Amino acid sequence: MKYFGDWIISGYSDDDYKKLKDAGFSSLVSALLCSRGISDPATAKELLRDDMGLFNDPFLMADMDKAVARIKKAIKNNERVAVYGDYDVDGISSTCLVTDYLRKKGLVCMAYIPERLTEGYGISEEALKSIKEQEVSLIITVDCGITARSQVETARELGMDVVITDHHECPPSLPDAVAVINPRRKDCEYPFKGLAGVGVAFKLICALEDADLNKTRQLIEEFGDLVAIGTIADIMPVKKENRALIIHGIKVLEHSRRLGLRKLVEEVCPPNRSISPNDISFTVIPKLNAAGRMGNVRLAYNLLMTENAAEASKLVDELCKLNQERRLIENRIFEQAYEMVKSGGKVDRPIVLASDQWHHGVSGIVAARLADSFGVPAIIICIEGQEGRGSCRSYGFFNIFEALENSKEHLTSFGGHAVAAGLTIDKDDIDAFRKSFCDYYLENEGKSRKPDLFIDFEVKDLNMLSRKEVEAVSVMSPWGNGNPPPSLCITNVHIDSIIPIGYDKHLKLRISKDNYVLECVFFSVTADEFKLKAGSRADFAFEPVINEFRGNRSVQLFLRDARPSQRHIEMEKQICETFFSGNELTVREKHHILPKRTDFARIWRYIRSGSKPLSGNLDDIVFKIAFDSRICNTGKVYVCLKVFEELDLLSLNERDGKVNIALTDNTKKVDLNSSVFISRLKDS
Repeated sequence: MKYFGDWIISGYSDDDYKKLKDAGFSSLVSALLCSRGISDPATAKELLRDDMGLFNDPFLMADMDKAVARIKKAIKNNERVAVYGDYDVDGISSTCLVTDYLRKKGLVCMAYIPERLTEGYGISEEALKSIKEQEVSLIITVDCGITARSQVETARELGMDVVITDHHECPPSLPDAVAVINPRRKDCEYPFKGLAGVGVAFKLICALEDADLNKTRQLIEEFGDLVAIGTIADIMPVKKENRALIIHGIKVLEHSRRLGLRKLVEEVCPPNRSISPNDISFTVIPKLNAAGRMGNVRLAYNLLMTENAAEASKLVDELCKLNQERRLIENRIFEQAYEMVKSGGKVDRPIVLASDQWHHGVSGIVAARLADSFGVPAIIICIEGQEGRGSCRSYGFFNIFEALENSKEHLTSFGGHAVAAGLTIDKDDIDAFRKSFCDYYLENEGKSRKPDLFIDFEVKDLNMLSRKEVEAVSVMSPWGNGNPPPSLCITNVHIDSIIPIGYDKHLKLRISKDNYVLECVFFSVTADEFKLKAGSRADFAFEPVINEFRGNRSVQLFLRDARPSQRHIEMEKQICETFFSGNELTVREKHHILPKRTDFARIWRYIRSGSKPLSGNLDDIVFKIAFDSRICNTGKVYVCLKVFEELDLLSLNERDGKVNIALTDNTKKVDLNSSVFISRLKDS
């Protein structure tokens, strides 16, 4: 069942832990900080700051002075201005922020956001011509434009200046715009490079207010909700300036002046409690993203900009219906794609599927779900006419961008990074691309391996999981990129009960250790997938959270991975080594590794099925047989294999430290009780 590869447990030193404890940090926070390499109290306090003193001077950004001068000129001369954004939540929130600000300065300001399905990402020349028809003289880009060299030249030819604000990686040569504001510019001295597009847009309006701190506080009160949503949506690093922007922005969101946003939050977030970044990530953002995915990005823009309560309610209803439609389409396509993959048999290479019946707006989500389901990279290509547009998602450590680079002769275009990318392709080239892509995978990656799970530390003192301790760890939030939630583990735990919940899609577990009882939830894992049994011992990786139900607050563990107790496995191995070397066992040890007849039957069926390769490290093979056959006792598996060998039913051929299990030609019936090993184990 292991959902990850190896567990990489960081741990911490007792001396470092004591330093932070003595400085006033709670036990869980101290351990978590130490495991992440922070043992100095002063460094820890700096890390946990969220005040506005973290905001850097916007004029440290290259070209900020040029941008401010040009926009102030536009304000003074009452020019018509256009804000050109992107169709994701970062782009939408950036567009709303700058448009709203400039309109409040008295400008006629139009917002242009391209539709994902018909226009695609970035600035198009057709859009520029349309904007020029509105008598616009200045275009300000947000969350896009850093690669738009030819488009900026076109805008100039049309008589429009361009100010670019972006946060994506910069090409070697920048567009020849009036100003190019991007903290990732090599010549940019701005100290924090991790701003989202909306963060860069916010720094622009701070600069337009001459970077006055009091005015910046007012701008946070006015636009902080947009900045927080866009930053969280774009999965930017949650540290330093972003940490402050998110924390202050969420406070603004709880009493947002934006009628549409407030109505959306009321509709999708739990009432009577503070809004968390998770609420934004898993409820607010998917709704706003649905507009862009489904080809109606203006719906999300209008919702964030409306000043009419009745319209706000209407737009929220439309957005929720659109998101429901998105989910239905996504699930339908995923089910079709899943069956296509399953019907092809064993999955040992990337998934590359294409159809002219699929919706491009959800292709990325479907590709990600397929990659997670089958443990290999996945590409979903939606065909329209002769052209296919694909969304690519990696798995494990495979660099999908490099794989696309290797197969670029079959592609019209592609872009992205190591774990996610997009492509366009002539539909006649799909088969050749699939072969090239899969060949590269097999040559460079071989069989997919699951990514390692990085764990902060093993919880040995269960007092760290008290409600007080888990509540205290919130001082380190908000969680996100660069500041992940606690990833902890607990070992050799007794599984008291396993209960399917959510129409058998999830599991609720009760586990215990050292007289402590803990409640757990394992999302998106069924009882059949879980395989461990109540009554057995296991190791669990988890995130501790506070669960609120009917006014009661209690600790709950969100499970991330599970495996049979490694301590128990080692103990069973030692018992078997003692036994097979001819030494005597205690009665309790004999009973523990003595297989039942049903255990023999399960293991024999497993071996006879031939569905799994049975060669390699013996310990690994035994573990997999125990796990897949639901015996959950490696000692019994060792004994069964040795008995089968003793009775000439199979051979255990060892060579160079590896073993190969092969069935013999013996077709005679055998009596398990005739085994010397079984007789010795039953002799108590």
